[in-house]
Amino acid sequence: MADRYKVPSYFRQKYQLVATVTFTAFFSLVFMLVSIPFSHNVWFELGPSKAFMFTAAFFILGLLIIIFSKRLMYSTRMHDMSYLQYVLWDFAEVIVICLLYTLFSLKGDSLGIIELSNNSFIRIFLNAFIYCFVSLIIPYIIAGMYFAIIDKNNTIRLMNYANVVSDEPILPKDEQKITLFDSSGVLKLSLRLSSLYYIESDDNYIIVWYSDSKGELKKYMLRCRLKTVEESFKGSSLVRCHRKYIVNMDKVKVLRKEKGGYELEIDNDLISTIPVTPTYAENVLDKRLRVIGIIMPQVGAGAQCLIVFGF
Repeated sequence: MADRYKVPSYFRQKYQLVATVTFTAFFSLVFMLVSIPFSHNVWFELGPSKAFMFTAAFFILGLLIIIFSKRLMYSTRMHDMSYLQYVLWDFAEVIVICLLYTLFSLKGDSLGIIELSNNSFIRIFLNAFIYCFVSLIIPYIIAGMYFAIIDKNNTIRLMNYANVVSDEPILPKDEQKITLFDSSGVLKLSLRLSSLYYIESDDNYIIVWYSDSKGELKKYMLRCRLKTVEESFKGSSLVRCHRKYIVNMDKVKVLRKEKGGYELEIDNDLISTIPVTPTYAENVLDKRLRVIGIIMPQVGAGAQCLIVFGF
C-alpha cells in the first residue's frame, strides 16, 4: 500500500488517543446538555429521576466503548491502516453506540422509565445516528486537525546558515544543518548535513546514522515519523529510497542494479548496502547524477550492472 494512503502514525499513538477520547467525552457531554432542551427525539434528562440514571448509565457505557475501541486500535498496532480503514473503524464506533442507545430506549420504554412517541427500532436508531455522528465524528475531526498541526510544527527542520554573520569562513558543505525534534517538539539533535549518512525507520521512531567529529559512525534514535523527514527535506540531497530508509545521496558512492532492483552503497565500509524498492526507484534515478563510470559484467545468467557516480 502506498504511504500516501496510510493514516499517519501519530493518529494512533497512545497520548493522542487518550487526548482524543478525553476531548470527545467532553464535547459529547456539552452537546448532550445543550441539545436536551431543544430535542423531542431523545429521552436524556437531568436532575433526580429514573431517566437521569438511564442517561448517566448510557453516557458511561458509551465512553467505555470508545475507550475500549481506541485501546484496541493502539494495541493491535495496525501500521498499514489506510484512511478508509480508519474511517470505517470510527464509523463502527458510531454504529455500536447507536445500537446501545436503541436498546436503552426500548428497555426503558418497556419498564416505564421513559416514554417514546415512536418505539420503532429503525426510527430510534436513525435518530440516534444523527446525534452520535455529531457528538463523535466532529470531535474526531477537530482532534485530528489539531494533532496534524502539532505534528507539522514538530517536523525536522533543514536550516540554512548562508546568511548568518560570522567571522569564520563558511564552506559550502557546512552551510546546511539539520535540527531534529521529537514528536513533542523537543530539540534532540543538530548536525551538519554532510555528516549524515541515512535515516532508518523503526516503528514510531527514526534512527539517524551519522559520523561524529572523529569520523566514527554513530546512531541516534528519537520519536518521529520517516514521512515527516521525507516531507521536510524535499529538494535536498536526502532522498526516500525505501519504506524504511532515507539516504543522503551525497554519501552514496555506488548505485548497483541487482536482479530484484537497485542497491545503494554508502561511502562507509561499516554500513551495509541499502535497498531501493521499485516504489521509490524514481526518486533516486531522478537525481542529477554525474556518472563516472559503468562496469558491465558479461551478459548472462545472474549478470549485474554496476554504476559508480558522484554529484
